Amino acid sequence: MRIAIIGIILGLAVMILSVAVVKGFKSEIREKVRGFSGDIIVMKYDLNASYENSPFIIKADSLQIMGKVPNVDYYQPYALKPGIINANNEMEGVILKGVDKNFHWDYFKNILISGHVIDFSDSVKAKGQILISKVIADRLQLKTGDDFLMYFVQEPLRKRKFSIVGIYDLGIEEVDRTYVIGDLSVIQRLNNWKQNEVGGYEIRVKNFDRIDQTSLNVSDALSFGLQAFSIKEYYTTIFQWLSLLDVNTQVILVLMLAVATINMISALLIIILERTNMIGILKALGCTNWAIQKIFLRNAAYLIGIGLLLGNIVGIGLGLFQSYTHFFKLDQASYYMSFVPVELDFPDIIMLNLGTLLICLLVLIIPSTLVSKISPTKAITFK
Repeated sequence: MRIAIIGIILGLAVMILSVAVVKGFKSEIREKVRGFSGDIIVMKYDLNASYENSPFIIKADSLQIMGKVPNVDYYQPYALKPGIINANNEMEGVILKGVDKNFHWDYFKNILISGHVIDFSDSVKAKGQILISKVIADRLQLKTGDDFLMYFVQEPLRKRKFSIVGIYDLGIEEVDRTYVIGDLSVIQRLNNWKQNEVGGYEIRVKNFDRIDQTSLNVSDALSFGLQAFSIKEYYTTIFQWLSLLDVNTQVILVLMLAVATINMISALLIIILERTNMIGILKALGCTNWAIQKIFLRNAAYLIGIGLLLGNIVGIGLGLFQSYTHFFKLDQASYYMSFVPVELDFPDIIMLNLGTLLICLLVLIIPSTLVSKISPTKAITFK
């Protein structure tokens, strides 16, 4: 019986932690991608496959219509332009992402490891300010306050001097080793664009679970020649990897439930064999098979309850410990974060408890039918 209870404790604790870790992974990585690229991206519909956007203009009334699409929170313009950083006798190819004064810096402020975000209160100084990633800073041996030249390959070749005002660490290597953040007006001037021409718009939604439908609604609101697609389509590899984590979780849940039920079946069979004499006496006194079965099922439910209680203490306790301390670490280059993320969702915990209890009890009905096979005369004399 102790082994059966331990099996339920470990099974439930592993199930709680598995669901919490997968949810934590999906939430953390999704927020990283959303914080950098928004939820929905609006671009010009053309055959341009380069990193440099094709310019377009959305009229003010069309922007208002786009902003009023259900589930849309806000939108912000941006543009991309490839360049080459020359610093400390080293060269690094990057993509300058230009943003304007309306850019929401909330997420970037959380991932800054030094410095501050671009200050658009002074438009002249903002043109020379830039944010780079920790990966690029380490490669080029740069720090906050340093200056460098960036060359833009076009006809004629142009260069701009930038001062590093902040260093960020997103944790997604594909982004960190590629992008630097600067002023949108710099790209507009380099490309000889008009003041209201942009390379795209990033849209933030209120409810990410409805992003697919919102993306379709935004597409319907756009004028001809523009397209909208969600970050699920833009970062296909990352989101496909996240969907595979759900399969792993399902496999773990099935295995842990199987371990818990097998342990309980073994314990119930042992209890029935130990109480063979009692079963014979109860039958001789007129008890039905189902009445005797209920006695053993109630006893099994009691044992399962103890296992669930202790399993919750272990699972939730470890989850809270990791959530507050980040004790268990990860290789950020492989997992996009430096610690195991945990997101405890109490509806999930309640469902796991109820599911474990019901499945164990339903499965235990089968071995409890062994009671009906026991003969009263043989059972009373059984030793």
